[in-house]
Amino acid sequence: MQNRFGFLTGGCLSIFLLAACGNDTSPAALTQATPAPAPAPSIEKGTAATLALLETTDLHTNVLSYDYFKLAEDKSFGFERVATLIKNARAEFPNTLLLDNGDTIQGTALADYQAQVAPIACGTTLAMYKVMNTMGYDGGGIGNHEFNYGLPYLNQVTGNKFNVEGLPDPAKQTACAGPAFPQVLANVLSVKSKEPLFQPYTILTRELKAKTADGKEVTAPIKVGIIGFTPPTILSWDKRWLDGKVYTAGIKEQAEKYIPEMRAKGADLVVVISHGGLDNSAYSPTMENANYYVSQVAGVDAMLIGHSHQIFPNATSTVPQFNLPGVDKVNGTVNGVPTVMANYWGKHLGVIKLELAHDGKAWVVDKAKTKVETRSIQNADKTYVAAEPSIAAAVAAEHQATIDYVKTPIGSTDFQMTSYFADVGEVGAIELVNQAQADYVAKYVKANLPAYATLPVLSVSAPFKSGFGGGNDYTDVAQGNVAINNAADLYLYPNTIYAVKVSGDNIKAWLETAAKRFNQIDPAKTTEQALISSFPGYNFDMFTSADISYEIDVTQPVGSRIKNLSYKGAAIVGTQEFIVATNNYRASGGGNFPGLDGSKTILAAPDANRDVLIAYIKSVKAVTRAANGSDRSWKFTKVPTAGPVIFNSSAGKLAIATAAGLTNVSLLRADEGSGKNLSVYALDLSK
Repeated sequence: MQNRFGFLTGGCLSIFLLAACGNDTSPAALTQATPAPAPAPSIEKGTAATLALLETTDLHTNVLSYDYFKLAEDKSFGFERVATLIKNARAEFPNTLLLDNGDTIQGTALADYQAQVAPIACGTTLAMYKVMNTMGYDGGGIGNHEFNYGLPYLNQVTGNKFNVEGLPDPAKQTACAGPAFPQVLANVLSVKSKEPLFQPYTILTRELKAKTADGKEVTAPIKVGIIGFTPPTILSWDKRWLDGKVYTAGIKEQAEKYIPEMRAKGADLVVVISHGGLDNSAYSPTMENANYYVSQVAGVDAMLIGHSHQIFPNATSTVPQFNLPGVDKVNGTVNGVPTVMANYWGKHLGVIKLELAHDGKAWVVDKAKTKVETRSIQNADKTYVAAEPSIAAAVAAEHQATIDYVKTPIGSTDFQMTSYFADVGEVGAIELVNQAQADYVAKYVKANLPAYATLPVLSVSAPFKSGFGGGNDYTDVAQGNVAINNAADLYLYPNTIYAVKVSGDNIKAWLETAAKRFNQIDPAKTTEQALISSFPGYNFDMFTSADISYEIDVTQPVGSRIKNLSYKGAAIVGTQEFIVATNNYRASGGGNFPGLDGSKTILAAPDANRDVLIAYIKSVKAVTRAANGSDRSWKFTKVPTAGPVIFNSSAGKLAIATAAGLTNVSLLRADEGSGKNLSVYALDLSK
């Protein structure tokens, strides 16, 4: 396969492509093998070239425009469509580098199938990497979700030889099939070797199509260094896999360490591939989104960012991270550094067009002529670009095997389980998850933790799909047979089940944090007020049990909203102890819930929450609304408002709210206006 520069991306033409050749790619080996830079060929002063950096990020194994939960095509996402944008960009620009930002190998039923259901063999290339190889990627970074399936799996599918506890000595490992492009990660290191898990950086040598000052067409060499970073918070999010095996170094510190080294080895340009967003709070080596500070490190020419599932640049964005001092959301710069974030799931392609001029000694970026943009797979007329046909052809077998798997029936339901109105009290898609988690933990405690046997076992879960991506981004399990794909719809993530021992005060603080989901409502305001804030739906944890009850008063400020918190009819006392079933992400600090930092965990099970749910449905067999979908633990504190309190949900779903008993919900506007299949609904807080 040839990339845009005519180099064979899968070959062994240089030291920088060793990862694709089955050789030793440990950071130490690469450092030892990298020769001192050869004298640069003479490039005529005034020679100019255009180089476009193309970014994909947060693909999450959405290879095709297909929803495995709904078993239907969905043209609004998919690598097969962004591949068309890649081809178009390559036809437009004389020189391109195609780079991926990470969160690539996890996120769909296809990913889970290849990792957990029918694990792929060493010699088989992961479906996601297979199609990326087809498109001739030049390099890639590593996201936090790459670690979700554990280090042995990551080691295998990336074709590496990790030197970590739990794996054989690298000399005794066989390098498995992996991506045909180098992957870089500088801030995750092996406890055993004290070396980066992946090569921290690499330098790509390319020939640019350029023009001399007098207009003559020439080719001219350039060396582009790429360096990668991932959120240090992986140590808590995937503690079960990583604890004692890897550690993280500060992202800014690693950038300051390696970028001068890259320059010394001849890098003309340095491109940061950092799986994170922007945060200008006080710097910490453990902060999740450190790129604001990376942009201030000398020698950074461009940044490719991600993780937040947002679009940057975006002139109209109200997202706080894009409205910080020094961030130009119109032109796409962070402290003067060209920066792009290309959404998620293959919805957009990021493009940084660099205009280069050679001053006789080095390539210089003309920042005044640099342009940053994202390109959507959705056309202006709301249609979508055509899919690149080679992508579907490449993964036809894996795709069909995944469909066959997710169609496996495991039970039935007498009602439609959805999350369309979970924000206002619909529990039909959440209670079953809570019941499964509580049942698992209660049985485990009884059998293995007698010291906690007298404590009540509760469970929290959240509406993982709550409209972030539009009207189709909700859980919706039809009445009738329940199959594995439905369980995957009910529980979206490959988390494992954890249990924490908490006090009554901890529970109140937990719920106060979850209640950040709502804006503060002014009862006297006569104009429309939006109920839902930017706080993610997947952090809106809720109880769904007849045993526990509480109110959320949205007229109060954050931190003062939970009222009348009781257990079995009696007010919960601050020192009262409970066991709460949850997941590894939440128990280990995910979402920044007070007191949940890993220290309260009493059970860190190896079983996935989704597998626990599947087993529970199999045992129940017949799911009913009465037994499994009607126990709403919480309600809004009643208050009359002078004007409408509004929220968005999928169009045409009011009957779902009515069936769930939400008599205080009404349709205000059938079309919300964004073209995302959303309606505007009103909530009467007085009822």
